[in-house]
Amino acid sequence: MGREFIHDDFLLGTDAARELYHGHAERMPILDYHNHLSPRQVAEDFRAGNIAQLWLGGDHYKWRAMRAAGIDEHYVTGGAPDWEKFARWAETVPRTMRNPLYHWTALELKRYFGIDTLLKPETAREIYDRCNAMLRDEPEAFSARGLLRRMRVEAICTTDDPADSLEYHLAYARSRREGDPQMLPAWRPDRVMAVEDPQAWNAYINKLSEAAGRGIGTFAGLLDALRERQRFFSEAGCRVSDHGLDTFYGEEFTDSGLETLFAVLRQGGQLTETEMAVFKSGVSYHLAVMNAERGWVQQFHVGPLRNNRTVLMRGYGPDAGCDSLDDKPVARAMGRFLDRLDREGMLARTIVYNLNPKDGETMAAMAGNFQDGKIPGKMQYGAAWWFSDHLNGMARQMDILSDYGLLSRFVGMLTDSRSFLSFPRHEYFRRLLCDMLGRDIERGLLPASEMEAVGRMVEDICYGNAKSYFGF
Repeated sequence: MGREFIHDDFLLGTDAARELYHGHAERMPILDYHNHLSPRQVAEDFRAGNIAQLWLGGDHYKWRAMRAAGIDEHYVTGGAPDWEKFARWAETVPRTMRNPLYHWTALELKRYFGIDTLLKPETAREIYDRCNAMLRDEPEAFSARGLLRRMRVEAICTTDDPADSLEYHLAYARSRREGDPQMLPAWRPDRVMAVEDPQAWNAYINKLSEAAGRGIGTFAGLLDALRERQRFFSEAGCRVSDHGLDTFYGEEFTDSGLETLFAVLRQGGQLTETEMAVFKSGVSYHLAVMNAERGWVQQFHVGPLRNNRTVLMRGYGPDAGCDSLDDKPVARAMGRFLDRLDREGMLARTIVYNLNPKDGETMAAMAGNFQDGKIPGKMQYGAAWWFSDHLNGMARQMDILSDYGLLSRFVGMLTDSRSFLSFPRHEYFRRLLCDMLGRDIERGLLPASEMEAVGRMVEDICYGNAKSYFGF
């Protein structure tokens, strides 16, 4: 018999790659600075009732694949029993060959459950029962915190709205035990800019007003409320903001003009497309200034076109797996946005991520304009994200970063996930990183005499750069 599919040298195609991974990357802890884990589940040390609940709940990557394989929605997000959902996922897995889900599935079974058997219809019942037995017999090892400890996760940054109470972050900080990772909030103020629906926007502003303990009747009042909430987040350990944008906004604006647009919105009025772009430009700018004042890292995830399928939105809601890539221009607005902040000395450490592959070189080149010669790697071209989170996408991101900047300063991978079983994605990335560098050494593109220097670079990319950059 041949060796297991996920073996010690999986993805490592050269001796140099194997030396880099086993000698350097493999031992590095994980700093996951962007994910969508539930703070409540971490704080309460969530224990799933079975593997289907732990593995399939909320995972729109798997849901998209199941639909593409012809699995009825009843077994995806519907009310089918958990075993039947798991069985349909097992039917789907063999169909995912060459999709990252095939590798992720095998990695997750191996790393968390020690299972080398490939998941398919013939093995589904055996794997389901084995996993459930471990969940039942070793509850602490398979709780939320136990799963994070198993992957040697040192820190996680969740994704949190400015109006959030952060009650679970605070509770976790009080109950955190030795070996548990830090759990820090990350500031995600997207709803402040969601002015397309004035009624929903006003309801949110009222919620923000209540959280901040002050009225919001003017644009200046909105900024004061946001500053108050940033203070609260900072006291809870927040050191990073995250902004989900369809594109950058860099229109000219005045504060008096923003006050006028705010008044229209607060009265329930609808802005024109041009007015919305101006308002979003002003909000983006002021939020970025606040990030700089706080000394936070700011992330810009750019390019999704969300909630495209009405049937799913009506039946399930957002995050059902019907988001895709937008194709709006980014370069000029991005340049104007960053340049104004830079001129005013208010450009924080910044990570930019593109969802549409067309924007990779554009955003990497623009970010490089604003390196300041003071903070190493201040402007980051961020990790392959979402629809690019696969071998080709990760390799392309690292190639672009290498060509347009310094791979050696890269702050590495993140999960961007809602699943507690997603952390082997860091291993997946690390193996690819070592394979790429190892191939360069074997081909003579990097000197074999500098293997130790390359190894230190691998350690920095996997762990050290992020630890320094974010201040964990």
